[in-house]
Amino acid sequence: MKRNFFYGRLILSVSILPVLAIVPSLLWNQPGRAQPGEMGGLIDASSSRQGMNSLADSESRLKVTSCTIVNKLFMNRQDACSTRDEFYCGTGILPVLENGATSQLKPTEILTDSPLERTSAMRQGIHSLSEYKFLTQSLPPDSRIKQGRQVSLNGRILPLSWTQQPANSTSGNFRTWIADVGLMQGAGVDLLSSADSTKQPVQWFSVSLTGVQSLAARATGPYRYLDVTDFARLAGWEISADGNILKITSQTASVTGIRQAEIESGDRIVVDIDRPAPWQVNFVNKPIPSPTPTPNPPDDPTKPAIPLPNLRAAPNLETPDDPTKPALPLPITPAAPIAGQEWSIAIDAKVDPALLQETFQTSQQLLSLKVEPDGAQTQVKVKIPLGWRPQVFSLGNPNRLVIDIRPDSLLEKNIVWAPGVLWRQQYQNLGTDRFPVVWLEVNPRQAGVKIRPILSNPPTDQGTAPLLQTAEVSGAAAAINAGFFNRINRLALGAIRRDNKWLSGPILNRGAIAWNDRGEFAIDRLTLQETVITPANQLLPVSHLNSAYVQPGIGRYNSDWGTTYTPLSGNEIVVTVAGDRVVSQSPGGAAGTTTFPIPANGYILALRADLFPASELSIGTLLRLETNTFPADFNRFPYILGGGPVLVQNSQVVLDAKAEGFSDAFVRQTAIRSAIGRNAAGNLLIVAVHNRAGGAGPNFAELAQILQQMGAVDALNLDGGSSTSLYLGGSLLDRPPSTAARVHNAIGIFIQP
Repeated sequence: MKRNFFYGRLILSVSILPVLAIVPSLLWNQPGRAQPGEMGGLIDASSSRQGMNSLADSESRLKVTSCTIVNKLFMNRQDACSTRDEFYCGTGILPVLENGATSQLKPTEILTDSPLERTSAMRQGIHSLSEYKFLTQSLPPDSRIKQGRQVSLNGRILPLSWTQQPANSTSGNFRTWIADVGLMQGAGVDLLSSADSTKQPVQWFSVSLTGVQSLAARATGPYRYLDVTDFARLAGWEISADGNILKITSQTASVTGIRQAEIESGDRIVVDIDRPAPWQVNFVNKPIPSPTPTPNPPDDPTKPAIPLPNLRAAPNLETPDDPTKPALPLPITPAAPIAGQEWSIAIDAKVDPALLQETFQTSQQLLSLKVEPDGAQTQVKVKIPLGWRPQVFSLGNPNRLVIDIRPDSLLEKNIVWAPGVLWRQQYQNLGTDRFPVVWLEVNPRQAGVKIRPILSNPPTDQGTAPLLQTAEVSGAAAAINAGFFNRINRLALGAIRRDNKWLSGPILNRGAIAWNDRGEFAIDRLTLQETVITPANQLLPVSHLNSAYVQPGIGRYNSDWGTTYTPLSGNEIVVTVAGDRVVSQSPGGAAGTTTFPIPANGYILALRADLFPASELSIGTLLRLETNTFPADFNRFPYILGGGPVLVQNSQVVLDAKAEGFSDAFVRQTAIRSAIGRNAAGNLLIVAVHNRAGGAGPNFAELAQILQQMGAVDALNLDGGSSTSLYLGGSLLDRPPSTAARVHNAIGIFIQP
């Protein structure tokens, strides 16, 4: 055990399992604002926090070199299992029935679990979605294993996966395991950096378990579970299982004081608590308009590059808080400026009534501070500038919650989450700008790791949902939102290829990423060129395959689109081809009104605007179809997802948004961004970049530099703005779920045992 002394100002204590060592510290007993003599202690909390990972053990914040990470993370091996971990090595997480009992799924079944119910379409299409099934295996010998998807923490219901199992086959003692990211976000248990996926150091007030005392961890299918049994005992938590719900009760706590101080980077609020208490940071309101204004005119990927006479496409109305998406040019009504956005730090502790009468100081960063009782909880509400987040962490002896209002609020992490999956959070610097980046580095050659496109409403290509729901339903361990889509008809606008089938064809020569299960990737601008050839050798170019992007010419739709086609624009001529021969030709009528069956052994040609090819496609005409991708190499990859623009190739920035149909205004605007890339080791980078410290998000040029700086050999921009979401183990890593928009498709990372 190592103690860190801050020259008499603040002495932090550390708890090492199984003994809590209480170290004398500077006591702050007076409620209200800090007195002059207390300012040093308030400000020292910053340096204490930055050194906190070394409080109990000098190794607790592991400064892992790249070589160490590579050696431990990407070694292509299956970890050996101890007898104690036999259940987690040999079986997957089992579904729980409403009565709390466990059951086995058949190989073709998908777990249905409220509130994230599987759609009937998914259940009907399970045979084509086998890679998305939850990993289910045989029951272990002991049928006393319990598990569920909800945790009641002092009465708060959290959507959090858990399981309980006997310590061994004969023991009556149970070990409790809880999904790690949800534990951090729901109870305030800080996950510290770690180079070992089977060990997770944690910090929670004076409970600091690091080094050999770190919590046992096990990645099982879509979740990584932590054995919290001993932690809960040290934290004073009582745990019991009640059917699908794990009940956790902490000791009754009280907020005894709230003090403020100015620090170099902003404002500090210190909440004194008489004992440790779970806490959670919540986003209170969703501001409109966005802190990043939409340029005028915006780029619109749903609109054709050439004017379409007599073409009536549905308008593309976009949410005003998403600057990466197009919007109709509407009359601008001046809106009242938004002073800021409100966040709430909910603490499972009652508040001293005297504190409710306090008047708190405000500043340029801290626009307001309120303390409100909420039953057995205390809500500390702060209003801060748009795009900012409070940085919150706990300290022990005495027990305090520190709330820093500062532009650079990201807590840096470097955690080997599972074999082949590294979770990192850190700032990337461009000149004087600091961009918070949250990303996963995935080794596609790691045994058990699979990468797949996932849809929000499989097996159909139509529909949107929050990424949190899409990833949960698919059974992905990790995911990031991917390609563009139309928010009106909820159809993709870009390439989606799965199992060599084009669910949606590429558009506008936009960038795409292609891959296979051998760990090979390609990122480039992609065009799919198709030509229908008549017996008279008449060449009829096809503009798009299975695409919701509408422009003059011929669109082709086969069974990968679905069983039927409904015209996307008015006055189309619909030509049905079966067995390479035209079998019918019909007027399409108004957009969205008539449904035409797509033959399983053929396709439909939708003639738009320029209808002259109809005379070449009379009933009985024998047709020949030629299909090529440019680059040709893309045709060998079974999985492709489109985005754009391409950012980096061969370690060089190659941004050329005009070549991909993006406008100058769209390129220049700043926004939160999602991106995907490949590094020199052949590992996949899935990246979320948020607003720079004290400013707006990156534009495309800045995003390209950030990816290049991160070591990307090739990189591609994905859909962004409010769509940007990075998912891991049951939770969003980069933003509160309430601020994330619904998305159409994503890239999912699946982990098999």
